[in-house]
Amino acid sequence: MAYYRSAGAVPPKRHTQHRDPDSGRLYYEELMGEEGFSSDSSLLYHRHLPSAMVDSRVWHLPEDKPEANHPLKPYHFRLHQLFPGESWRQADPVRDRRVVLGNADVRIAYVAAGVPSPLYRNGTGDECVHVESGAGVLESVFGSIEVGRGDYVVVPRATTHRWLPTGDAPLRLYTIEANSHITPAKRYLSRYGQLLEHAPFCERDLRGPVGPLLAEELPADTDVDVYVKHRVAGGVVGGSVLTVPTHPFDVVGWDGCLYPYAFNISDFEPITGRVHQPPPAHQVFEGTGFVICNFVPRKVDYHPLSIPVPYYHSNVDSDEVMFYVGGDYEARKGSGIAQGSVSLHPGGHTHGPQPGAYERSIGAEFFDELAVMVDTFRPLDLAEGARASDDGRYAWSWSGRGPQDPPDPQ
Repeated sequence: MAYYRSAGAVPPKRHTQHRDPDSGRLYYEELMGEEGFSSDSSLLYHRHLPSAMVDSRVWHLPEDKPEANHPLKPYHFRLHQLFPGESWRQADPVRDRRVVLGNADVRIAYVAAGVPSPLYRNGTGDECVHVESGAGVLESVFGSIEVGRGDYVVVPRATTHRWLPTGDAPLRLYTIEANSHITPAKRYLSRYGQLLEHAPFCERDLRGPVGPLLAEELPADTDVDVYVKHRVAGGVVGGSVLTVPTHPFDVVGWDGCLYPYAFNISDFEPITGRVHQPPPAHQVFEGTGFVICNFVPRKVDYHPLSIPVPYYHSNVDSDEVMFYVGGDYEARKGSGIAQGSVSLHPGGHTHGPQPGAYERSIGAEFFDELAVMVDTFRPLDLAEGARASDDGRYAWSWSGRGPQDPPDPQ
């Protein structure tokens, strides 16, 4: 987002000589910018050539054949089942992601990790990673950000970084990989990019990188691998491993408006009203073809005749994906949904509260719920992680019976 920061040593004037004060050697300036020199950017100053590489080989991404949601139905996925027992201890936050849902605009994945990731960059789009639980550090060419429960971490496209879990509990990450950039909702921003007064968060809530990081100089014959997701023919996401002769964390300084940052969901100030507020009131970020919202603990509707849980609704233009992070999600009681669950309510299906929740919510004054929602404007396909974690019965939870059950004689 367009919010200027500067870190480390940068020259007084951009695109001018910047030298090591001890050796007099020139640093190498890199412009990292969006939309072909016409949008946000940062300038980074490297000790070594940032374009140098000595090898490139295929990174074999997990093979998956996404399946269309056909015949149409809603789903409930239990993401914690994807990493049972102690399996998280050998999983890393990048290569062991399990893709759950995806389309041409966005891929939603999940990982519970216990070991550091390799150096990584996503060349297809920005990533918004929500930390469900655990703790860790995001290290990047811009510096480091300590992350923990409730953090959103937005990583711009092509940022070289790695994730380092800390502590003795899994770092559980819900990853939203875009094929575009991810920004705060445009209606929250001035024409110059400042978060406005009506926005539910502001620049004070954002945590930028601390640093920059300077990796120790490696011996001359030591190479470093960087795992890269990138676009290939036909819009397919491919993987490559680029081998570089020097460590990418060699930046002595940088400045600009493009960098990773963190924002904790607890700093989102909910917008409430006398009657039920629709999901756009809970929006945080957006990308091409999707939006990201969150539902946080809040005072609920205070009209004397209000019904606090959501009304039944048909998402005629979007698929709705809800990740249940914590609290007590009132509208889903009785469905089997709990922390770590994801529900998919596809376009073309009318959905809403579970049976009884509508009536039970009358008189409620506060909801203690925490959830991250992604609404997409193209239909989502079911990926490997969805097939492995489907509860097999959520679609019938409103009626109480499935296709093999006889009708109730009453």
